[in-house]
Amino acid sequence: MSAGPARDVDAIIVGSGPNGLAAAVVLARAGLSVLVLEAESTLGGGARTLDLGLAPGITHDLCSAVHPLAVASPFFRAFDLRSRGVELVTPDVSYGQPLDSRRAALAHRDLGRTVAGLGPDAPTWERFFRPLLAAPDAIVAAALGDKRSLPRLAGGLGGLYGYGVGARRDALSGLRTPASPRAADRLAAARALASFGLRVGGEGTPLWNLPWRTEQAKALLTGVATHAIGRQPSVTTAGTGILLAMLGHADGWPIPVGGSQAIANALLADLEAHGGETRTGVRVRSVEDLPPARAVLFDTTAEAAAAVLGDTLPARVGRGLQDLGHGPGAAKVDLVLDGPIPWGDPRLGDAGTVHVGGTRAEMAAAESQVVAGRMPARPVVLVSDPGRFDASRVVDGLRPVWAYAHVPADCPIDPTRFVLAQLERFAPGLRERIVAVRGTPASRMAEHNANLVGGDISGGRLGLARLVARPRWAWETKRLAGTSAYLCSAATTPGPGVHGMAGFYAARDVLAQQFGIREHVPLGV
Repeated sequence: MSAGPARDVDAIIVGSGPNGLAAAVVLARAGLSVLVLEAESTLGGGARTLDLGLAPGITHDLCSAVHPLAVASPFFRAFDLRSRGVELVTPDVSYGQPLDSRRAALAHRDLGRTVAGLGPDAPTWERFFRPLLAAPDAIVAAALGDKRSLPRLAGGLGGLYGYGVGARRDALSGLRTPASPRAADRLAAARALASFGLRVGGEGTPLWNLPWRTEQAKALLTGVATHAIGRQPSVTTAGTGILLAMLGHADGWPIPVGGSQAIANALLADLEAHGGETRTGVRVRSVEDLPPARAVLFDTTAEAAAAVLGDTLPARVGRGLQDLGHGPGAAKVDLVLDGPIPWGDPRLGDAGTVHVGGTRAEMAAAESQVVAGRMPARPVVLVSDPGRFDASRVVDGLRPVWAYAHVPADCPIDPTRFVLAQLERFAPGLRERIVAVRGTPASRMAEHNANLVGGDISGGRLGLARLVARPRWAWETKRLAGTSAYLCSAATTPGPGVHGMAGFYAARDVLAQQFGIREHVPLGV
């Protein structure tokens, strides 16, 4: 896997998820010949939308369905999905939290409307998020950084980002920022980052209840933090939750019209327009399955990359990739309903995502059980009804509903009865609207996406250390110890999410290290 003279293909990408396609787009735009190999029959990885045969004309998002990072990520901001025909519908209510015998809590995109619904916690919520919204791009830059350099404190809607510590990486970035940001912008960004750190420190410790008086506010923050499956409170779940909650008040949580496949298709169209090729139904198990190439990028799990490369990797590197391991699982339930979800609090119908789990204490207890390897009777369930916002998803009165339950790693239990019980708890009469349902246990999630080992949707274990040392303790997180093999998936920095940044960083390093290309690579139309 060492670099050598030009061969049949400049770069091969194994896997066609959003990160793999982001890497492919950058490399193809730089003038390289690029080949994407995908084991499944369709392209898109975690951003696929398919007809599962549950009802005529009804399509389901296989993994992700709602995409706050698709508009916030520096890569996607530069790539500009909307300019490529991807229609993104942004609900007025980013997310909601149903509660027994209480009004549901709603996080509106408008901060003021959210504050108005939180009673005694209104001023606290305002003080919590207002400083972050002064410079949200700076916080996104830090969260989606390569964890090897400090983000540049620049201003502007285009994203605040610095790529590495030297001019080489700034030139390569393709995501330009103002050369001399105003002092006021730098100060606002620094204050926002400091505020974010303080809030993560509070919400990520046992002191998390101190600022809050109402269950609505506490549950609202806990529900959004469950997008990182793990013990609560913790710094990792708090950081994820506060980032996503902030985005809910900034750009919102958009839903692609037609499903997540629209994002993958936009990347694929650009790749093809720049000469890139794709092949489906190609399962890469060893280096013998790879055509000759000067660089190979793996949009796979860390251990899958190690298994393919085998003895071509130094032993310590192979062990490091294997040691990333996997976290708790998610189990999927796809439903077809003959009408909207009949929420007990009808206002939840306006939320693009609903976090079902009850109170903060209930959700924390359920997540603790999952981490400990026990199936909770009332698991945390994430739900979205895209047909509420995208009429194209409703066919002859039928609509898809997307639901995930958090379960122990590799859990073989069909999640359907647990998910339906939780939904019926807050949406009485739901069962009467079910036309079809399909449950996929965590132990079978990898059957439609090999990266979802045991239901792990995070690409490997999460934790503060594992977001920096990802996939292993090394300065270079993408290049595998001096070889021409690179990791570009959620198993490397900056971690999980449909943001394309891991793919972008890997492509940037490939261009510089394997091809000596350090020029700006534009990503716009």
